[in-house]
Amino acid sequence: MDVQTMSESVYVGMCIKIGTPQQVASRRDIWDIRELLRNQHGVQRSMRSGSRREGFRLPDSDVDTMYWQTNHRVIWDFSQSEFYNIHRQAMILCDNSESPAGFTLLWLPLERAGQEVLSSCVRMNGGLYISSSKYRENVCASLTPDDRIHGPCSTRTDGLENYLTLDHDEAYCFVSDFWPPSASSWIDRCHSWPPLHVVNDIVRNGCHFVAIGHKLGNHEDNEWRISFSQAEYKLVYSMNHTQFITYGLMKLFLKEIINKELRDEETQLCSYHMKTAVFWAIQQNTLPQWCPQNLLAGFWVCFRLLIKWVYEGICPNFFIPENNMFLSKIHGQAQTSLFRRLYGLYERGIALLLHSPSIRSSIIDVLCNPRLTVCTDEHTLISEAEFDVELFREIHSNDAHRTSELRAELCMKYLHTIEQLIESPLTQYQVVSLQKHTATILECTAFILHNMYTNTGVNKQMYIADKMSRHMLELVAKFGFVSDMLYIAMFYYKTLRYREALSVIELTKVKLVQPYLMYNGYVDRERYTAAVGGQSLSTKMRQAVARDIKLYDEICYISELLPEQQSCTLNSSHTLLIPLYVLLHMLEFLSSRHVDTVRAQAALDDLQVLVHHDQGPLIPFYHRDISWEILGICQQMAGNLQAALYSYQQSLRQDPFHKIQTATTKRINDLHIPP
Repeated sequence: MDVQTMSESVYVGMCIKIGTPQQVASRRDIWDIRELLRNQHGVQRSMRSGSRREGFRLPDSDVDTMYWQTNHRVIWDFSQSEFYNIHRQAMILCDNSESPAGFTLLWLPLERAGQEVLSSCVRMNGGLYISSSKYRENVCASLTPDDRIHGPCSTRTDGLENYLTLDHDEAYCFVSDFWPPSASSWIDRCHSWPPLHVVNDIVRNGCHFVAIGHKLGNHEDNEWRISFSQAEYKLVYSMNHTQFITYGLMKLFLKEIINKELRDEETQLCSYHMKTAVFWAIQQNTLPQWCPQNLLAGFWVCFRLLIKWVYEGICPNFFIPENNMFLSKIHGQAQTSLFRRLYGLYERGIALLLHSPSIRSSIIDVLCNPRLTVCTDEHTLISEAEFDVELFREIHSNDAHRTSELRAELCMKYLHTIEQLIESPLTQYQVVSLQKHTATILECTAFILHNMYTNTGVNKQMYIADKMSRHMLELVAKFGFVSDMLYIAMFYYKTLRYREALSVIELTKVKLVQPYLMYNGYVDRERYTAAVGGQSLSTKMRQAVARDIKLYDEICYISELLPEQQSCTLNSSHTLLIPLYVLLHMLEFLSSRHVDTVRAQAALDDLQVLVHHDQGPLIPFYHRDISWEILGICQQMAGNLQAALYSYQQSLRQDPFHKIQTATTKRINDLHIPP
């Protein structure tokens, strides 16, 4: 058996499942540019972490978001306060004298902070300390019924752009600009990995504190855990692709073999333990070269290290080794049982991976064909069109901004930030992602400006706002997705320019019938490649890519959809995601009613056929609620109340993805159909 060939085969299989180097790089760049934009303004900052931030897109890849206030800063000793204006920023001092390694108490020496922090404090040792449990209670008091508590986080289930769902953990924490003294030994260990510039960047950005104490500590309810989430994703970024694939292999090994058929409460090992094993294995230089030919050898090194930890009952935290992450869970009989199970797997050798559905076929291919040669060149693993499908889906799903911040002045600040970013060195993925962010911010600004000045009664202001809004939306149509042309059609309809709206709709139709068009995940790969293959991502986005239309809940786009947007807001949803062709037919119907009743009826007929008969390509499953709703609205406006009633009832029967049931129910009650 040629172990190197088998390693290459598994590497190729994992690249297809987990991502090629190019795919992983694009995912990270897109998330990084989004975070950079969102953290330029306001007091609150946020940071994404978790598997998806690292570059994974497995079905259960999670998202973690950490939030903190910039006007509260944690320091390790009083001398560090000289770097701050203590009249504007609350100083919080670490006191880890009575806490286990990796945990600390947070002391407010000046007893001055925000109200949410002060209400979370307890008196201890003559001082005022921020209680982690009280802080969690205060933060979680505003949670929705769909949220649940998970460790230091509130967890909810989110819908994704590709219609999967995942758990999204949100942690409200504190930040320190300084590296923890208890982790200083980590800096001294970094001789071979990570590179010096990564070490310096990690140390320069400090750490965070999340609201959970050590289960065996003296102050569990009041302690805070030191979080290295920011350092960890930067370490994952610094891995070469074989190391990243090894990390993914360990995650799949955990899920599909070690924890297979175990309930959540029965599992002892978690993904964080796998990550820690990979970190230690890379830093200890136990493998001379991390390359595709050595993938299985790298996996075996990590697996042996994991078994050693379980045998000894010690899993040393990568940054603070004195923090034994097995201490409160893996000991006694549970430890013995887990070791026996892992050692039983170890005795099977590499054949144990045959029990993983994700890995099995890559091994069988080599076993059945010993003379097999494997090409690990990433350009042979995924076509240009397949890569672009994922890339533009990723850009669209990350093209989101906090709707509570969508105000004109903040939109202008966003645009100023983009102007500065354009001058900085950016990757091709960051450039095209920034281009789409710009289009979205211009589109939001255009509608916000119009809504601000519509009812002022000052003609000059209204004229200027209208002219600026039109210019912004023309720019959106020029360098956004093909589908973004519908924003200017909505604007023309909203401002009673019905013929102009219909003209834009006609032009949009011409672009949408091109045989190479990529709509959501659907594309004729050969025609797409022939038409735009090899061109820049910016050109592809402008000429060949269309997506569903996002309507943010705090912006009025057209009055006909205001009840649905308000229903979203009431139910803690913030965006309507409308299938492109549904909105196209709706706008054509609405605009034609004022200039061409025959065309209006034809548009309504097209909309009805689409909603009744489409099986997914044009109306995804999770968007059928809003699609039936829009059909009902148009039928009601046309005077066909029975048909409208049927459509509204169908909307209520769909998956409530958009949470518009309140609006739908009211529309039904307002029909007043005679018996």
